Amino acid sequence: MAHFDTIDQIAERVDHLLLRHEELQRTNALLTQQLQVLTLERDQLKSRLAAARARVDALIERLPASNAPASPEATA
Repeated sequence: MAHFDTIDQIAERVDHLLLRHEELQRTNALLTQQLQVLTLERDQLKSRLAAARARVDALIERLPASNAPASPEATA
């Protein structure tokens, strides 16, 4: 009789482990999906940042060159 109790306990533990494994697989799939979404969003933001930097650099190039840097006294 004790032998069957041990087998039942082992079977319950195996069932529990299988359920936990399935939960972890689902969680992993969701996290992988979230990672893909966030990676895409990061790449888009990096692209937008590069474009904005290029526009700022182009605007800086268009600024007229001055012989001396502006000092706080000159603007007062």
